[in-house]
Amino acid sequence: MINGIIGRKIGMTQIFAEDGMVTPVTVIKAGPCVVVQKKSAAGADGYDAVQVGLVDEKPPKLKNVTKPMRGHFEKTGGGIPPTRILKEFRLEESSGELNVGDKILVDQFTDGDVVNVVGKSKGRGFAGTVKRHHFNRGPESHGSMNVRAPGSIGASAYPSRVVKGMRSSGHMGDARITVKGLTVARVDTENNLLMIRGAVPGANGSVVVVQKAARQRGK
Repeated sequence: MINGIIGRKIGMTQIFAEDGMVTPVTVIKAGPCVVVQKKSAAGADGYDAVQVGLVDEKPPKLKNVTKPMRGHFEKTGGGIPPTRILKEFRLEESSGELNVGDKILVDQFTDGDVVNVVGKSKGRGFAGTVKRHHFNRGPESHGSMNVRAPGSIGASAYPSRVVKGMRSSGHMGDARITVKGLTVARVDTENNLLMIRGAVPGANGSVVVVQKAARQRGK
């Protein structure tokens, strides 16, 4: 079995322990997923991996899928409905045998597992240096004209240009973010839910990938 699954972020809630301790968790509807394609090192691909699709409650009809994707799913033999989300997972020696059509469920996780979560952060549009890079504010006393300005961005004599990589205003968010070392607080196999302690990147309803951390896999 692969050490990961695709899901959608539902939102945040709380878990109460028997002693009254409260744990903030992010609820993720993980799977069910299905193996759509298998790649092998011996073949033309040159590496071992599987392509996994997230099965939606209302999968798209085959006639509404683009021609390239329609042909891709027809190669599976027609038994797999089209999926909107496809991700690839590398296979390891201890992954066991996986074939096209096999299901990947949330039961591969247990309480206390350490995982890494990959998602896309919320887009914030164009943002200044205070919001984007947490710059300090300037003095707000009478006559000050540098309240939220970034200040000096380089010398005028040499090198007479802005150095590459200078923190400045620009587009904020909408980027791939990986949060490592999160802990699985609870697994609901009946409803395909993962409750992960702490915050997970992305807006509610966005797609995330949950993978077991390397130290959890015994590496």
